[in-house]
Amino acid sequence: MAKIAVFSTQAYDKQFFEKANTQHTFEYFENRLRPQTVNLAKGFDGVCVFVNDRINAETLQLLAEANIKLVALRCAGFNNVDLKEAKKQNIRILRVPAYSPEAVAEHALALIMTLARKTHKAYNRVRDGNFSLVNLNGFIIHGKTVGVVGTGQIGKAFCKIMNGMGANIIAYDKYPSEELKQLGVTYTSLEEVLKSSDIVSLHCPLTPETHHIINKNSLSLMKKEAMLVNTSRGKLVDTSAVIDALRDEKLGNLAIDVYEEEEKLFFRDLSETIIRDEQISRLMVFPNVLVTAHQGFFTKESMVQITQTTLKNIDDYMEGRKSENEVSCEMIKDC
Repeated sequence: MAKIAVFSTQAYDKQFFEKANTQHTFEYFENRLRPQTVNLAKGFDGVCVFVNDRINAETLQLLAEANIKLVALRCAGFNNVDLKEAKKQNIRILRVPAYSPEAVAEHALALIMTLARKTHKAYNRVRDGNFSLVNLNGFIIHGKTVGVVGTGQIGKAFCKIMNGMGANIIAYDKYPSEELKQLGVTYTSLEEVLKSSDIVSLHCPLTPETHHIINKNSLSLMKKEAMLVNTSRGKLVDTSAVIDALRDEKLGNLAIDVYEEEEKLFFRDLSETIIRDEQISRLMVFPNVLVTAHQGFFTKESMVQITQTTLKNIDDYMEGRKSENEVSCEMIKDC
């Protein structure tokens, strides 16, 4: 039986863990894990963390000093973990590599459809008794060219959805999927995806290579009326460059479920405070921008899978078993 400190806890995290757990002891902290909060983990066998916890070199060194050798990520991404330092400190990092990829793919569709048909504006109008259709003219996805950057499990699920809607799908990935090729997806260069697409949807992981993959230069390649969708990682997009493109009417629509500086904002109720992040404030002023707060994963099915996989990862660690969900330094370039 393990004693685990769970950081960045929301009420729903506790709900799902308490329902599924039968043997381990969990203590829940709303605090995010970072060097300043490591002391909360003293006396535990491991820590369980989420996307915005800071598992940098200093945090890992302090965890090692506290004799903690397990970091259980309840997410797929591990860009917030210093894997080189984890290897040095002999700390095992285990993740949840896949949890209902359809959840994120369907959320990307929801964002696209909302902007394409302006349903968010129509909803507010009708509630105010305004039944006018003025300025609600939208566009259909059928026949449009949809560019997909990254065709892993989520990207693949998204391609299948777009295929069902009659879109022409082109994609960029270092490792093309034969299954998607048979479905009719055409693989091409990133430049061609950006130049030819009416909708560009990002589904790639955040790595040094993909950091700000959407920047001033890549935005200049896109059609002026194109829609950019990001449900992957915030730092894939240079927010300043996107704001400039929107302001200069060089980008048609933007839909994001993630944000570069979301660590300061997301998963919190800030409705009674002043938002001091000028970039997110500017983004929300644009009528052609839709922002959701990292909820793409948030479905009952995903939460069950995240919980079950995390518990299995802890079991594997405590029983000394190798795990297919372990993240190692060898998995990334220049580690």
